[in-house]
Amino acid sequence: MLPDEPPQPPASVAAPAALVEAAPAAERPERLNRSAVLWVALAIFAQESVWNFYDAQVPAQLRQFVSSATVIGLIMGLDTGLGVIIQPWTGLISDRLARSRTGRWPIVVAGACVAAVPFALIPWATGLPMLMLCIFAFGLTANSFKGVTETLVSDYVAPQQRGRAQGFIKAGVSLTIIVSALISLLVVDHSLKVAFAIPPVLMVVMVALSYCFLGRRHPTALRREDTGTRTGTGTGTGQADPFSSPWAVLKDLVREPSRARLLLMAGIFCFAGMWAALRSLTTPYGTEVLGMTRGAAGGIALPGAIAFLVCVVPLAYLSHRLGELRMIRYGIALFVAGLLVGFAEPTPAFTAASVAIASIGYAVFSVNGLVALWGLAPNNRVLGAYTGLYTVASASGMALGPALLGATVDLTGWRYMFLNAAVLGAVTFAVFTLVARRAGRPLAAAS
Repeated sequence: MLPDEPPQPPASVAAPAALVEAAPAAERPERLNRSAVLWVALAIFAQESVWNFYDAQVPAQLRQFVSSATVIGLIMGLDTGLGVIIQPWTGLISDRLARSRTGRWPIVVAGACVAAVPFALIPWATGLPMLMLCIFAFGLTANSFKGVTETLVSDYVAPQQRGRAQGFIKAGVSLTIIVSALISLLVVDHSLKVAFAIPPVLMVVMVALSYCFLGRRHPTALRREDTGTRTGTGTGTGQADPFSSPWAVLKDLVREPSRARLLLMAGIFCFAGMWAALRSLTTPYGTEVLGMTRGAAGGIALPGAIAFLVCVVPLAYLSHRLGELRMIRYGIALFVAGLLVGFAEPTPAFTAASVAIASIGYAVFSVNGLVALWGLAPNNRVLGAYTGLYTVASASGMALGPALLGATVDLTGWRYMFLNAAVLGAVTFAVFTLVARRAGRPLAAAS
């Protein structure tokens, strides 16, 4: 049984957090709003199903017109670049809509409906220009609501329960890989056009269902009062909003005295990059070091996927008790321990166990990373913008992480890949340790 009152964060963090919670905290129920979590998870599941199928099948579609793997990789990275530019802006716009009767839903619903069209048209493209137009249009529109959908959690779930909610949501999102694989396995070879039509139709239907059940409840949803900020630049009634643009949000991020938020962004960049590197290079590691076939090496990740799915929800509940930043540090330590297991005994069985242990460590970060960043946000009016910043940090890390680890492999050889990754993990642990110390300082000290 969980205690009636959640454990208190460190005093120096709890004090500024109280400015954000203030009066409504006493009125909100402490129990997790499972219904809201279910429908938010459904909306996020819908969009992630489309993205997983996109990543799985669009490279093969490009191969019909482009022979260079480098060019295909650059094109597939286009959506990441668009996300870096678009998501902080749409996140900030959604923050303004969050205080209206409709909430963030207009961006989510309209974005899903518009993004479905260019996605479904991808297999109809008869030339590279048309295919690029579809890819660009999808990346532009899908990124416009991707982060906004993830921010819905903050509208319907009390701050103390967001870590738990993220656990259920991440468990659901992990199932999208299975959905994408089933569509590829059962439909692609029979009709590519039908296969590309299924994910966007599912996305529109699921988002519409989520809106029907949650959108009408928005005026009475769990909302936080706009009673001030951590840095003394309040946005209460009658005061101008100091975060009128992403540039203002970034300026506050850089100038914040403790630099805790900036360091947390760096930590998110590092951990996301490590995870992407491990996923990208495990298969060639299996062929180069373990002597496995390409198919068998690709299957090394399966135990890790199962471990992630099984552990993510219990880890979310444990994080509720221990705190997000502390749990992330534990997760990084577990991640590094898993990598050292793989380095110590380079066999298929130990490598699979190593990836599984590392996956559990990453699951801790996956649940807590965004929640920790929300917790350090200057006020509740910029949660959408901070979701966009989280995406910028994680996407940048995922784009550069494989190249960084690959460079160390070129220097030391494939045999030392897991050791190299463990060293980078130790650097990430040091970053999050510094974040925890900085977050423990009164954020309003220099206001």
